[in-house]
Amino acid sequence: MKTSLVIMAAGIGSRFGGGIKQLEPVGPTGEIIMDYSIHDAIKAGFNKIVFIIRKDIEADFREVIGERIEKLCDRLGVEVAYAFQAMDDIPEGETVPEERKKPWGTGQAVLSCRGIVNEPFIVINADDYYGKEAFVNIYNFLQDYTPEKADDFCMAGFILKNTLSDNGGVTRGICKVDDNGFLTDIVETTEIVKTPNGAKSGDNEIDPNSYASMNMFGFTPEFIGRLEDGFKEFFETAAKENPLKAEFLIPIYAGQLLREKKITMKVLETSDKWFGVTYKEDKPMVVEAFKKLIGGGEYNEDLFSDM
Repeated sequence: MKTSLVIMAAGIGSRFGGGIKQLEPVGPTGEIIMDYSIHDAIKAGFNKIVFIIRKDIEADFREVIGERIEKLCDRLGVEVAYAFQAMDDIPEGETVPEERKKPWGTGQAVLSCRGIVNEPFIVINADDYYGKEAFVNIYNFLQDYTPEKADDFCMAGFILKNTLSDNGGVTRGICKVDDNGFLTDIVETTEIVKTPNGAKSGDNEIDPNSYASMNMFGFTPEFIGRLEDGFKEFFETAAKENPLKAEFLIPIYAGQLLREKKITMKVLETSDKWFGVTYKEDKPMVVEAFKKLIGGGEYNEDLFSDM
């Protein structure tokens, strides 16, 4: 069965100092975080890659990763496609506020794949390293897809303490899970920082062993239609209340659908340690982490030489 890896790579990270943080080299021969995710996804069984980017970074993106990955995928029989997130890709009859500076969030990003992704898919952030286990778990879950299971989704459940940065606060979807391992609610929580006791956001202590969403979900193709409905609703509510900054985010919309009992989402626990370049100061730690993974035999120094 065709299964897609959808990589959200449209953002230029303002906290990273204005550069395209997704394209920062972190591996021994210039690999970027995306290379490791692509490697792990193909190894798990995914056979189509969709890059979500913006038109204004297309040339840089293709030069640094697109053309190289296309050659690799051509050799391996893996399809490559591009989707473009654009600020003016909004519901009919709506308008973009004149002072709006950025697109409408991760939900709109995945919605830009309509007509391109027609199969079960995993969605990830371009600048996050997830580890091998989560790709395998989600791939195996998606193999059970049938149209009768159109609203049965899954997510990688990372342990919160394995996802925090030493260099500042981060945003995570804090998850509530029932006894059968299904998500019951997801609360988008901002500015989570490490503390001597674990973690907190503002004055609120957070259990460091909570499940955290890292925007790594397994979806059926029908989810894109749900996003279309949700995006229209978003423009009638949140976008009207805060037209310059409101974002249509996957964890928030998934939480809404869960509360309305319209979907199920299985939480697939992963014990791998997440890392990523949220802040410029994170980069040396990420470089060192990949050195350790290569030294421990997780990856070849020539990353794709095992394919």
